[in-house]
Formats: sequence, C-alpha cells, structure tokens
Amino acid sequence: MVEPKRHTVTAALPYANGPLHLGHVAGAYLPADIYVRNLRQRGKEVLFVCGSDEHGAAITIKAMKEGTTPQAVVDKYHAMLRDAFIGFGIHFDIYHRTSSDLHERTSQDFFLELHRQGVFVEKEEEQYFDEEAHQFLADRYITGTCPNCGNDKAFGDQCEKCGSALSPNDLIDPRSTLTGTVPVKRPTTHWYLPMDRHQAMMEEWVNTGVLDGVEQHDPREWKPQVLGQCNSWLKEGLRPRAMTRDLSWGVPVPLPEGQGKVLYVWLDAPIGYISATKQWAADNDRDWEPWWKAEDTRLVHFIGKDNIVFHCIIFPMLLELHGGYQLPQNVPANEFLNLEGRKLSTSRNWAVWIHEYLERWPERQDELRYCLTTILPEFRDSEFTWKDFQDKNNNELVAILGNFVQRVFVLCDKFHERQAPSGGASTDQEVTMWSTVHAEVESIARHVDDFRFRDALAAAMNIARAGNKYLTDTEPWKLQKTDPARTATVLLHGANLAAVLSIVLEPFLPFTAEKLRRMLGIPRLGWSEAFRTDLIGPGQELGRPEHLFKPITDAEIQPEIDRLLAGTVTQAPNTDPDPGPAEAPPAKPIVQFEEFAKLDLRVGTILSAEKVAKADKLLKLAIDIGEAVPRTVVSGIAQHFSPDELAGQQVVLVANLAARKMRGVDSQGMVLMAEDSDGRLRFVRPAEAMSPGAEVR
Repeated sequence: MVEPKRHTVTAALPYANGPLHLGHVAGAYLPADIYVRNLRQRGKEVLFVCGSDEHGAAITIKAMKEGTTPQAVVDKYHAMLRDAFIGFGIHFDIYHRTSSDLHERTSQDFFLELHRQGVFVEKEEEQYFDEEAHQFLADRYITGTCPNCGNDKAFGDQCEKCGSALSPNDLIDPRSTLTGTVPVKRPTTHWYLPMDRHQAMMEEWVNTGVLDGVEQHDPREWKPQVLGQCNSWLKEGLRPRAMTRDLSWGVPVPLPEGQGKVLYVWLDAPIGYISATKQWAADNDRDWEPWWKAEDTRLVHFIGKDNIVFHCIIFPMLLELHGGYQLPQNVPANEFLNLEGRKLSTSRNWAVWIHEYLERWPERQDELRYCLTTILPEFRDSEFTWKDFQDKNNNELVAILGNFVQRVFVLCDKFHERQAPSGGASTDQEVTMWSTVHAEVESIARHVDDFRFRDALAAAMNIARAGNKYLTDTEPWKLQKTDPARTATVLLHGANLAAVLSIVLEPFLPFTAEKLRRMLGIPRLGWSEAFRTDLIGPGQELGRPEHLFKPITDAEIQPEIDRLLAGTVTQAPNTDPDPGPAEAPPAKPIVQFEEFAKLDLRVGTILSAEKVAKADKLLKLAIDIGEAVPRTVVSGIAQHFSPDELAGQQVVLVANLAARKMRGVDSQGMVLMAEDSDGRLRFVRPAEAMSPGAEVR
C-alpha cells in the first residue's frame, strides 16, 4: 500500500431526530476525536468530517407525530447536535448536513453516474401501500413479525432484536406504522443495486484487502467483530437492495421517471461525507478531490457496530462501482455502551444526554471524556455507571494526575516564587523516570494507531504515576532544608514532566491540557516535543497553583442516579419510530467453550412442589431426571408459581451444580428460568415432551 500523505477521517453522521447521548459518543465520536487529535500532534495532514443525517423515514414519521415538517425537525436537532459536539470538545473540521443543496447535487450526480454505467437494475414490483395515508410504505414504515426470531416489532429492513436483514415481504402480518392498518400491495418502480452480482468482489476485498490486484487494506488490522459481521452477511449471501424509495422527504431521484421518489438514505447518507468535504474545500479555497481520490490518502470510518455492513460492504461497493474513489482502509467500529445495567434506550429515556450533562456539569467535559475513554466498548459491550464516573474522577484524575501537578506547582510557588528553578546535574532517579516516561509516550502513539484508546489513555496516566513516584522517592519538601539545590533539580524535572503531560493528554483531555499549558506558560506543542526533558527552562514564570480536578461527592452523584431510576430526566424526544422489543440485560463476559461444556444440563419432570417453611420466596421441588431417586431442588419461584400448578411440568436442570443448603434443605441443582420484560419468570423447557434425564447440548 502507498504510504499515506493525508488522512480523511469520518465519524458516523448522527441522525437528526434526537439529541446526542453517551452511547453515541463512546461508539464513534470520542474515539475519532482522540485519533485525529493525536495524528495532528504527530504532524499528519488530517481532514475530520461529520454532519447531520437528515433524511429517512424516521424523520417524516416524527414530523407527522409532532404535527410539524421534516425540515423543522432536522433544523432543531442539527443545531442541538452541533452544539453538543462543540461543548464536549469534539472538534470537526466541518459539521455539515445532508439537507443542503450541495449534498443534494452531489448525491444526484453520484446516482446518475452509476445509472449511466448501468449499475442499477430497474424493476417494477408490488410494494405495500397504506390506503388510509394514501402513500407507499418505505421499509421503516412497516412493522411485523420477524420470520427468524418471532419478534412482532421487526421493521421492513431489519429485525433489531436478532439483527437479521429483512425486506418488507419477509414480515409476517405486516402493518403500517403510519395508521396501524394492514397495507395492500400496488405496483411501483425502483432502482436496485444488485449486490449479489458483486459478492465475490466484496468477499475478496473484505478478507484479503485486495481489489483489482491492488492491496487496499490489511484485514489483519481490522477488528475481529467487524470482519465477523461482514462475513456473516457474506455467508448469508448478498441480495439486491433498492436504492430508491417512494417518499416526499429526501434527495429526489434525478430521472424523469423517478418523480415522487427519493434516494435510499443509505445511498445518500454516506455520500454526506463527500459533500461535507466539498463544502470544507469551498470554504477554505482547497481542492476536495485528493481527500477522496488520491492513492496516498488513508480513509478511516469511525462508527458503531450497527453501521458496520453499510460502511464495509454497501458504501465501498458503491464507491468501487462508481470508480475513482479510495475505499476505506479501516472501519474501527465499536460495540455498544450500556447504562447502569441496562441497554441505552432512547424510546424509554434510559440515557444520559450530552446537552443535559453539559448544562448540569459545566466545565467538567474532560471528567466524562476520561471516564468514557477508560470504558470504550472497543471489542465488547461495556457499561457506564455514575458511581464509576465518580470513582474514576476521585481516585484517578484527582488522586493521580491532579495530585502530581498540584504538588509541583505548590512547591515551586513556595520555594521559588512561582518560577521554574535552576536545576543541577541529573541522577539515576531522573534517568529512570524519563526512561519510563518516553517508553509510555511511544506506547501511546502505538496504541492510537491500533485504535486501542483505552490502552493509550492508561499509558498517558502511567506518566503521571511516574511523576508521583518520582516526587515520593525524592521528597523535595524535605530536601529543601538539607539540600535546596537538589530540591530545585527535582522541581525543574517535575515541571518538565507536567509539560509532557500537557502534550500526551491533549487527545483525551483537551480542556485540561489547555489549562495546564496556561499554568506552565507554554504554547501547544507537537508530539515529538514529548520526548524532550527541557521544555521548561530555569526562570520560566509559572501560574498560580490550581486544582486540575475537584472531587465529586455522593451528594452530587446521587441525583443523577435518582434521575435515571425515577425516570425524571428531562424527556428526550422519542427517536424510535416504534419502541420495539424490550432491551435484554447486557451480555456477561465471554467464556470459553471448555468452561460451558462442564455444565451437565438435563431435562427433568417436576413430581411435586411444596413451600419451604419461613421462606416466602422458596419452593422445594422433587424433580425426576432419570435417576433412582428424584432430585430435591430449592428454587426462589414461590411468588411466581403456586405448588399445585407445577406437578408434571418439564424443566431444564443444572445437574452437576454443587449442593447448597437453603433454609435447612439441601438443594441438588438449579432450574433454569428466564425473566420476561414484565418481570415474570418462565421455565426454560424443551419444545416437546422428552424423557427425564435427556441431556441438553
């Protein structure tokens, strides 16, 4: 591959029908911002683009429900999203919008070029039509039962419960989301992208990185979950997908026979990256094309895992078929962020909204940036809790980073009248300290290149830890009485280490880095400067000692927890066209197959049940699993079942669980249960009657 001269970095276009929440930030925008900031520190030429995705069925549905226009909806949320990014320190070169005239022209020109090349297949088909609303129904205007998992709230393009790609014709018992009526089918014409014809090309590109004999990317650098999801789609077989919709809101199809139709949002939205680049180039008197077409440009998409297929298969396919564009070299998609033990849900208002956080916690942007970076869902789902936020602030930012900087400035203020002192010769202590620091600086850049931002931040914090160890070992506050020259040396090295921290923290904590530079009286410095030990010279005027961070009390955190649990967060707009199925609890940590195989799961038949004395929640069950003597199992299900209704029911029993005494009764196993969204328990049972003792595999 050609060594990149420039880097085009995109962050997923947020949908302009609701505000920004923690999951959005952790999924794409904070990792992208860290990456871009560090590349720029290292002298790389970078263009960082984003913008509001302002088309699609969900926006028109919201406008209908609110009795307003789609334009009014996107205008409101475009401004809210833009301001939230700015307030949180996510610094794009341009934050554009797909409702702009430039984007419309760019998308239409792209479509027309594909049409000119004969890429699309024009096909008349029967499509669902809502007779009450008098309009054809796009994918998201239709819900029904998923044929794969039975979810009765699946959409016409995807089941959000099992993740299956669907078409409206796949749904069982379809109904219109506009009126709730059963739609009828009427003929209409659409332009399809025959993805099945290009499956071999995409398989080769995804898995080898080679296209037309040229290496485009190294699949070994891609995250395993990204490759896994791509190959799951490829294994199922790519299917033709319509690139137009019968809607009034969107980019109009630029063909005479396309009147009343718009471009499919997943054709128009990623082109938003290109139109944003064009707008930036026009605003800055630059040429946009090298950022998308030059061989020495590296294109990286930051997204959440729900957008993997669109950025790794559909958009690259469109770029390649159009011709002349570079394909992405990496798509470092993150997994999902959960909140206080549950999945984030915009429809249920189980979220922390960034604009509200900035209102309630002004000037504490970096505290949240820090906490989120430490838990980024880089390879698996992770979880944010307010207590963890508090702990990381108090035990890491205050106690480690803030403590080191505070000690250096207080001692310089006390002993040297707020100036960096003149230092003497270095000792082994300084050599050891700087060796550790420079090794961590190298590892930060390496981790950033590998999209391991959690590890990169940990390395940056290790520099602060090295500073604290250095001060603890040298004890300059004691040395001042016996060896003031040595004290001066230690404090000068401490001030220089603080200057290095102002560099390495910039990608993660930009507001703190700026404050630290102001305290040190230095400008923003490049990455190579972090390897110097003389950034602060003797006599350098230093600022007044200030606390970089302040402790967060229980009294400050508890209202946030109460706000969530009581459902009293300022009501956020319902960004889901339909609330959809209830969210499942977050997945537990991965276990190896060998661990799972140790479980002995058996089908059993309940012979009898009785209440356990002095225990309101417990029932004692006698369960036949094909052994000479029935098993006795104590189960906490008394509030869900009466003893009389259980005899004869079949269950699944963990048969090799160590016996446990409960209320004086030895329980010889555990019955598997599932909890429904309404809190009711159900037995996990075989689909049909089986012999007691049958092994579950």
